[in-house]
Amino acid sequence: MNIPAETKTYASNPCIAILGVPFDNVSATQAVALVEQMVATRRPHYLVTANVDFLVQAQEDIELRRILFDAHLVLCDGTPLVWASRMLGNPLPERVAGSDLVPLLIRIAAEKNYRLFFLGGTPESTNVALDKIKAQYPKLSMVGYSPPFNKLLEMDHDEIKRRIQEAQPDFLFVSFGCPKQEKWITMHYRSLGVPVSAGVGGTIDFLAGHLKRAPVWMQKTGTEWIFRLLQEPRRLFRRYFKDLWVFGWAIIGQWWQLQFRRSKQLPVHVSTPVKSEETWQWIKLPERLDMAEVRDDALLVDQVLADGRHCLLELANVKFIDSTGVGFLIRLQKKVRATGRQLVLLSPSEVVTRALAMMHLKDFFAIAQGFTSAQKLIESRILEQKDLVTANPTDTAKPVVWQGEITAANAEEVWRLTEARLTSVNSAKHLTIDLSQVRFIDSTGLGAMIRVKKASQRLGVKLDFTGVQPAVRNVLQLARLEAFLLGDAA
Repeated sequence: MNIPAETKTYASNPCIAILGVPFDNVSATQAVALVEQMVATRRPHYLVTANVDFLVQAQEDIELRRILFDAHLVLCDGTPLVWASRMLGNPLPERVAGSDLVPLLIRIAAEKNYRLFFLGGTPESTNVALDKIKAQYPKLSMVGYSPPFNKLLEMDHDEIKRRIQEAQPDFLFVSFGCPKQEKWITMHYRSLGVPVSAGVGGTIDFLAGHLKRAPVWMQKTGTEWIFRLLQEPRRLFRRYFKDLWVFGWAIIGQWWQLQFRRSKQLPVHVSTPVKSEETWQWIKLPERLDMAEVRDDALLVDQVLADGRHCLLELANVKFIDSTGVGFLIRLQKKVRATGRQLVLLSPSEVVTRALAMMHLKDFFAIAQGFTSAQKLIESRILEQKDLVTANPTDTAKPVVWQGEITAANAEEVWRLTEARLTSVNSAKHLTIDLSQVRFIDSTGLGAMIRVKKASQRLGVKLDFTGVQPAVRNVLQLARLEAFLLGDAA
């Protein structure tokens, strides 16, 4: 997914992948302009203001990593990330913190009569923040709601959605903390239809005055974390220590692999079509995929999108790829997938494979080692989209098979199809759901698993989930649902 094609180009520089997260190369002014374009489309989007802690959590949390990968806009909320981008050869213009962006968007909302919804924070902080905003912008339309604290999958989602849909906001600011707010947004942003949703962390507390911002000189020098640590030492000390250690070593590793160990200068060649047929095109990338090459061949993304066919992107001859080259692959993947088509990385070289593995991104791309296998992979992905759940209606003793990616986009359909099979199980009162073909599941998908589990308990049916893949098990473990859903199989 990404910003619709009709949205104007907003950055002269391509995005950069930092520890697998694609940061958009935009200033605060450009970010605000882009958000306004999102509102104008009236289509649902979500943006992320990612700091170092986001990246560190994403190293262990596959669902959060996917959320950051798929976000319509990823902004750099941390001076250390600006420094890292300079090391990696594609400097981001500035830090765009959520606590700076939200006041800018509030001002725009007041000027253009946009409606706001603040979700989360304590009732006291939310009420104080709204009162202060109202005093500054008396005509601004806004609503705040602080739901009772609960685990993500145990929240009253229907009540929260009812309030938001009733308010019909243009901006939805969610303050549950990372990664809960990001997971909540990706569960619901499509169905809510709010043009712009964003996780804003402690911004409500800043707006209310319950937390103070560091002096400007500390914000600009990257030492604001010291100010925050002095305010909340018990909560932040362990987090900051872990972030510094993990992020520092990981960035050094990325710099060493993708910048320092730069290969000899290779000639610049634009990407070239190899061949094409009615439903697919085959494009060969040059030996170098770095900042200079991506910028010189910037029209490739537009050409691929305008073509309307699946894309086989040959990477066999790539001898050098840097952080901007990885960012290019992510951007192209997001845009192609948003059109309902498939992008396959064809025969990636060892250099590309190593870069994707280092950033934990191999599972986010369709990869094939030859043309025939690429064709079969595309066909299988298309079939997955049509048959998320397969079950033999004449033999209810056989397992129900879930396949592909079970996410907010299709979890309701998966539940509906599985429920139909659950109510018609054989006299043995036993149902097996095979997850061996599920590549990824998000929190909404977990919700579907919980619904099936609870329904089976009501009906007295013994339920087994089998064939759980590592990516799915990671999401289950972080949600602390492995024992409940897998039982003895956990």
